[in-house]
Amino acid sequence: MERGAKIYAEVRGYGMSGDAHHITQPQNDGRGAILAMERALEQSGLQADQIDYLNAHATSTPLGDAVEATAIKSVFGHHATSGGLALSSTKGAIGHLLGAAGSVEAIFTVLAIHHGVAPPTLNLEQPDLLFEGAFMPLTAAKKMHIRAAISNSFGFGGTNASLLFSCPP
Repeated sequence: MERGAKIYAEVRGYGMSGDAHHITQPQNDGRGAILAMERALEQSGLQADQIDYLNAHATSTPLGDAVEATAIKSVFGHHATSGGLALSSTKGAIGHLLGAAGSVEAIFTVLAIHHGVAPPTLNLEQPDLLFEGAFMPLTAAKKMHIRAAISNSFGFGGTNASLLFSCPP
């Protein structure tokens, strides 16, 4: 701030975990993803109901999407299922950038906070059955005040990371 740089968001917390279950498949119970999101929340000092937007990693695999949906429901509970948590994935817009996916997803999350717009999930034709009612990925951009947001990145080999950003001070 001293040098006059524009601050887009503040990194409030992060969470990492390694479930080492399988080279390409997450654990069915989502424990690794749950732990990463819980650690990010704990480090940030925020509660789950203070998160306005979540950028899901969304592997677009039946198991990966189901496990992430289960993990989000576990961590965010009623806040997610009542529609209090805007949810989308940017992977449909950018493709899977392999090792760069997490960094680009984080940039989308920071820009969502900065511009006050949760981006849509593009090319989503058939959401997993775990998504229902108000717990559904956005299919259109949503203008909203985003105080805090999480970006998930769950990679091969069970490497899980969640970054929590908030409005700048």
